[in-house]
Amino acid sequence: MAAPPTANVKAGQADTNQSSALAFPGAVGWAATTPGGRGGRIIRVTTLAPDGPGSFKAALEAKGPRIIVFEVAGIIDLGRETLKITEPYVTIAGQTAPSPGITLIKTGIDIATHDVVMRHIRIRTGVDGQPKLSGWEADALSTVAAHHVIIDHCSFTWAIDENMSASGPRFEGRTPDDWRKGTSHAITFSYNIAAEGLADASHPKGEHSKGTLIHDNASQIMIWRNIYAHNKERNPLVKGGGQVELVNNILYDPGERAVHYNLMALEWGDHPYQTGKISAVGNVLRGGVSTAPGMPFLTLGGDGDLDYHGKDNIAVDKFGQPLPMFGRYGETRAKLNELPAPPIWWPGTQVLPTRDVETHVLGHAGARPWDRDADDLRVLFFVAEGRGEIIDDERQVGGYPKMAQTRAPFVEADWNLDTMEPKSGRYPGQKAEIAEHLSDRDKMMRQGEPGGKK
Repeated sequence: MAAPPTANVKAGQADTNQSSALAFPGAVGWAATTPGGRGGRIIRVTTLAPDGPGSFKAALEAKGPRIIVFEVAGIIDLGRETLKITEPYVTIAGQTAPSPGITLIKTGIDIATHDVVMRHIRIRTGVDGQPKLSGWEADALSTVAAHHVIIDHCSFTWAIDENMSASGPRFEGRTPDDWRKGTSHAITFSYNIAAEGLADASHPKGEHSKGTLIHDNASQIMIWRNIYAHNKERNPLVKGGGQVELVNNILYDPGERAVHYNLMALEWGDHPYQTGKISAVGNVLRGGVSTAPGMPFLTLGGDGDLDYHGKDNIAVDKFGQPLPMFGRYGETRAKLNELPAPPIWWPGTQVLPTRDVETHVLGHAGARPWDRDADDLRVLFFVAEGRGEIIDDERQVGGYPKMAQTRAPFVEADWNLDTMEPKSGRYPGQKAEIAEHLSDRDKMMRQGEPGGKK
């Protein structure tokens, strides 16, 4: 059988006929034209079992360009085993699953390869009853020296380490250019929810409610139209030499730090310091129940300098009173170089007016916005209402979800296989509108049933 058109191309590039094609309509960032698994074989996930034939794990481990689709929906319980993607050229199309979609629990995913597109997957890691400080420390999602990766419309909650990160070795190679090539680069996080990182749980370092870590020297990182909610720190944290474009995100109820930058001398030793780059435009920070009074939008720590462009960001406390735009932790020589133009910027970036960000992002972020589960609805409505808080254990908000298994065949003719969008424009399980998850009493009260209010 002839090799699929993307099987032998260079990482991050499609063939000459596809070089300008977006991974899917609306893809953004330096990874926007990754082919993912385009042109590869269709692999059907047919079981919710954690491994074995027809499982999601087996599909991830398969070799060669591939598009992973789902003929089953419900909960995949990985039993505190982290999944690792090491085979490149893969598209994970969670949008193909029947309602209620795919939710992974007691796990995380590490992406340690290139050219990966993952959409419409929920990962709810959780402490799973493990003792405090006992060592279970999974990220919900992390790239590990990966490149040309798009994580779009996914939901990540209850991580023991970060909910959504880009990581890898700091100093792979001899020069700073080598370092950037040797760690995660060309990564897009778009329209995701990263919420309720667990604080006093099983992480061996103790408190660890964290949103996103962009590790030292990671570059071309696009964080666009995501929701951070109820993470104590790292909303996001950019480490030494990191290069991040942060646009139109909601940062709700951060505990001690929202955006922060830190090149730690303890970690860099004799390596020459690299100046970090952050372009933060049109973001909305709102304090909540867990937010420290007077917490700044951006905090600088450590010893390395930061080139920073901030424009049209809003930062307010839980009562709408302004918060400072800048603060420090550590009295070091690190300098904030405020620039009139972005030090890092993907051409073609679309920026919403800041006052439109909450309405738009709350309506569109997270897995399967046409078919949301109860946990995403809770997080979204609490953000909208100014409620919720940082938690230590998933049981504080109801525990792991329970969903009945459902099945439906994947029909190739119904989908555009280049973009994995439905030809009809309607997704499996698509509902007419977003609706809050209501208790039986709420339903009675709102629908005017006997004994309720009209």
